[in-house]
Amino acid sequence: MAPSPPTRTHSGRTRRAFLGSVAAGGLLGTAGCLETLGFQRQSLWRDPPLAEDRPDAVYVPAVTEGMGMYGTATAGRYGVALTYSYPHRFWTLTGVEKSKTVVEADDDVHLMASLWDTETGMALPIDSGLSIEIRNGDGLVSQEVAYPMLSQQMGMHYGDNYPLDGAGAYEARIRIGGVSPRRTGGFADAFESAETAAIEFEFRPDQLSEIEIAESENGGERGAIPPMEMGDVPVGRAPGADSLPGRHLGRGRAGDVVFEAFAVDSGELDGRFDADPYLYVSARTRHNGIVLPMMGLEATATRDGETVANARLTSTLDPDLGYHYGAAGADVSLRRGDELTLAITTPPQIARHDGYETAFFDLPDASIRVS
Repeated sequence: MAPSPPTRTHSGRTRRAFLGSVAAGGLLGTAGCLETLGFQRQSLWRDPPLAEDRPDAVYVPAVTEGMGMYGTATAGRYGVALTYSYPHRFWTLTGVEKSKTVVEADDDVHLMASLWDTETGMALPIDSGLSIEIRNGDGLVSQEVAYPMLSQQMGMHYGDNYPLDGAGAYEARIRIGGVSPRRTGGFADAFESAETAAIEFEFRPDQLSEIEIAESENGGERGAIPPMEMGDVPVGRAPGADSLPGRHLGRGRAGDVVFEAFAVDSGELDGRFDADPYLYVSARTRHNGIVLPMMGLEATATRDGETVANARLTSTLDPDLGYHYGAAGADVSLRRGDELTLAITTPPQIARHDGYETAFFDLPDASIRVS
């Protein structure tokens, strides 16, 4: 399911002479190269350079930026981190339709929530709704439904641009609506109820201006920069193939999507799966190994040119297998030499920052020769 369009609620705010003061007082002095990057006071956040001749693939953004940490909290079994950066554009998806979200005149900060399971440390991709409500001493300032997002610098997170009421103290209430993908194993009864994490933070324009902005030497070229490390906050990397249970059937690739395919026999993992064997596929980005959630995926197995199995794979969360696509209730028995074909029927329904917005569309099927 594609993320729902955000509902923007703002209260008691006025547009401040903020861009001018920040640009004059800090940003133009932090990296020395901002003017050469094309930034002017009026366009500082609204229209940073975008790589020309972008490929239909993952590419290195023209401009990279850092981020800061506001704090962490727990809510039930969820771990939550709140980070921030400059307001910036991003692209959302509805099916195969892509829509660009631009920075609005009153946007002051790009807030990002990272979400993980505190027992396993696994990042949690959800599509059932996560919202961030911002309050100060006067009450509600703004409220947005945060999109699940993919960023080269920040990995997998939930975010949007937010208006504030100037410098001062705020509280962010991150409301998690529960996890909608199928859950198995130790996750079967977890993440069912809605939870709210509260994180207090101080917004200071000079603090925002300290975030580094840099021009990429190879902007527009195929590839990706590595995500920033944030201590114990996961960026959403998929598990290594050698750490996943079951028989490794092989690796396939479709564009910049990498698939690792496995089969788990019914007697393994406490018999939690209703298929013998259980076919599952772990999908991740080619360069940084970030989980690619919320896609439509179908598997076809052929033997000596004849189709022996078809299955629609279901998005599933499992503490041992991670976020994966599994053939729930379907036996897909494969032998050495069989051909497993994976077809992406719907591209990952996740918003993208620069470097990902042209990727994962119109991809060929991935083929795996079972080893």
